[in-house]
Amino acid sequence: MSQVPERPSLDGLDVKWSEHWERAGLYSFRAPGRRAEVFSIDTPPPTVSGSLHVGHVFSYTHTDIVARYQRMRGKHVFYPMGWDDNGLPTERRVQNHFGVRCDPSLPYDPDFRLSSHKGVLDVSRENFIELCEQLTEEDEKAFEEVWRRLGLSVDWSRTYTTIGEHARRVSQRAFLRLLESGEAYQSEAPTLWDVGFRTAVAQAELEDREHAGAWYRIAFPSADGPVYVETTRPELLPACVALIAHPDDERYQPLFGSTVTSPVFGVEVPVLAHRMAERERGAGIAMCCTFGDLTDVQWWRELRLPTRTIIGRDGRILPEPPAGLAGSRGRAAYAELAGATVHTARERVVAMLRESGDLDGEPRKTVRPVKFFEKGDKPLEIVSSRQWFIRSLAHQDAMLRRGAELVWHPPYMKARYDDWVRGLNGDWLVSRQRFFGVSFPVWYPVDADGEPDYRAPIVPGDDELPVDPSSEVPRGYRADQRGKPGGFVADPDVMDTWATSSLTPQIVCGWGEDEELYAQTFPMDLRPQAHDIIRTWLFSTMLRSELEAHSLPWRNVALSGWILDPDRKKMSKSKGNVVTPLGLLEQFSPDAVRYWAASGRPGTDTAFDQTQMKIGRRLATKLLNASKFVLSFPEPAAGAEVTHALDRAMLAALDDVIRQATQALDDFEYTSALESVEKFFWFFCDDYLELVKQRAYGGDDQSARLALRTALSVLQRLFAPFLPYATEEVWSWWHAESVHVAEWPVPRGAADGGAVVSLASRAIGAIRKAKSDAKQSMRSPVEHVRIEGPVSELETLDSIADDLRAAGNVTRLVLEPSEAPLRFDVTLPG
Repeated sequence: MSQVPERPSLDGLDVKWSEHWERAGLYSFRAPGRRAEVFSIDTPPPTVSGSLHVGHVFSYTHTDIVARYQRMRGKHVFYPMGWDDNGLPTERRVQNHFGVRCDPSLPYDPDFRLSSHKGVLDVSRENFIELCEQLTEEDEKAFEEVWRRLGLSVDWSRTYTTIGEHARRVSQRAFLRLLESGEAYQSEAPTLWDVGFRTAVAQAELEDREHAGAWYRIAFPSADGPVYVETTRPELLPACVALIAHPDDERYQPLFGSTVTSPVFGVEVPVLAHRMAERERGAGIAMCCTFGDLTDVQWWRELRLPTRTIIGRDGRILPEPPAGLAGSRGRAAYAELAGATVHTARERVVAMLRESGDLDGEPRKTVRPVKFFEKGDKPLEIVSSRQWFIRSLAHQDAMLRRGAELVWHPPYMKARYDDWVRGLNGDWLVSRQRFFGVSFPVWYPVDADGEPDYRAPIVPGDDELPVDPSSEVPRGYRADQRGKPGGFVADPDVMDTWATSSLTPQIVCGWGEDEELYAQTFPMDLRPQAHDIIRTWLFSTMLRSELEAHSLPWRNVALSGWILDPDRKKMSKSKGNVVTPLGLLEQFSPDAVRYWAASGRPGTDTAFDQTQMKIGRRLATKLLNASKFVLSFPEPAAGAEVTHALDRAMLAALDDVIRQATQALDDFEYTSALESVEKFFWFFCDDYLELVKQRAYGGDDQSARLALRTALSVLQRLFAPFLPYATEEVWSWWHAESVHVAEWPVPRGAADGGAVVSLASRAIGAIRKAKSDAKQSMRSPVEHVRIEGPVSELETLDSIADDLRAAGNVTRLVLEPSEAPLRFDVTLPG
């Protein structure tokens, strides 16, 4: 136990107690031997790409409240922390921070050291990865400092990174098992492509953004006259393979089965029917180009159309014209586009259409939703490429059933998951054409002509994992055979970051490596996360668990909302409106910031509000001072009992608070729990303490002293998950062990005391109001208090009359029965 300070303060408590917790190993997980005794949390690994912002503090506080509560309920809490340090955000940060660009064709330089340079410096893949590892290590240290200051009760000995050796081994093992079972496969197919990052993008990573453009009305010559098509992408004319209209559209029914000729490029294309055509959009008939959007891909597949690809992975028009563009005039027109950006190609095609007379009227400006990669800044293109996929469409029904088994907090968020699963339109694309990620553990044999044989992949054994195929050699080959006929080549791609993050339960629970730990922690109890990544992290984790374990990965999911800026917009790094947390932690204290975070209900977006942090600091400070005040009373004697009506009523009301807070936290409703505890705490401080302090100080009233200490013990424990530093400090003044491993309070079974508590508050409140209205001190005497009202209420007030007189400094207290509602008349001297 520590000494009660003369002037308790929140300042410095975070440093004092976080260091103590670390030395004591207070939050270290020790497997108890039985799964029922464990509460296992799948903590989100934050993306390591710069700094944490206040939105992270908001959602991670929610998780920590649950962890601390479960620990006090007697559970062995498995609460690891990870860092998501691979993928595009890290690569972009490294490029900008160091002024470098990865060039995989360059050889590794073991003596590479960064020096001052102008412009962008090209470095090898291996050197680039070293820079990524260097910067993420620095960021991770900064992240950990924030989390420790915030008071997260994680087991820091179990920290992992999604690019670390263990995570890579788990990711590669899981992939190879899917490959063996046929759930992972490779395919050459149309793929959503970000030309800025030069990588494929999955359906879950898309977002629609309003994009300015124009409608162009173009004439396609036919035997019966021109057919007019309206498009926003005239640059795709050389990629046109058909015109498509709805089968019930009478305007175009006579044309079905005939052909038209593409203007300028002179390619004959069929006019076909498909029910996905929109009769009300544009002219009601559309170009099908390979590829302008996902509808083009669907038409191309279902109508078995040819492929005429013209856009390369760099977002420029390919140098060679596509198959089918054979006429000299068309090839000459295409030559003017070759190598141009999409924007420039559009301008040149429109100029050609004007010159040929095939542009009908002037373009009409429009703003329309266009697909973007969520981290990109250019509209996506669709290119044909060889990619890895994990089957998801075949498992839609199973995933919907799993979604029904999962307990959702709040429940209405399940609808978002169901909508996503029902709306899947393709398997999960998991390969990325980047560098800092988990490599696909695959090589390919090279045939006599020097071509890779993708049908016969070479894979390592489980004992060889993790592997880097770009630098390691498969069994049975020599290093000098790389890229040569009769030799081998490495798969050049890395896994999407979600393909690794979707395995966080397997990574932290010891899947395939620590079966005892796995049995005691999986399936996990809780996945906390933000609601905007239900379609990515939540779905992908459930899919991986279904394919590997045929079970849910966790029993509950608790969803946090966004933090909104003063304009009610989501705070995010990309919008540049974030607030970093360290300054807030120093200004208001971690407990105060946690109080603000706890005010955000599950799934609900919450405004960034420093006023709430000020209230939280006031609350934590009041807890320090109230604890000191209560502990200043003499200790109750051995064998003391609570006998006074007001004391018994207060403890009965506190029993109700315990029930409310316990039920709320069992349901992950941390905001409701805090509200009920805080409301009672202010009654305890403002009313009850004032009413009983004379009894507790003077004479030998054991009832008040015991009731005060009993309530203080309960309140400190009820606040512990929310205000870990203040509660640890005040608990240490009269206990040897930590409050965070103390037993969660349970109701004492006291009789109902709500009426007594309510009437006591009303009575003392009326006396205070009279003094305040008269601008007198709260210590000033009261000559006379007359209370009229029903007999039952007066009898209750009579049982606490002595406390009312003492607290209000009342000379004469009169209780007069009346059939009218309770009324207070307060007379002051003079």
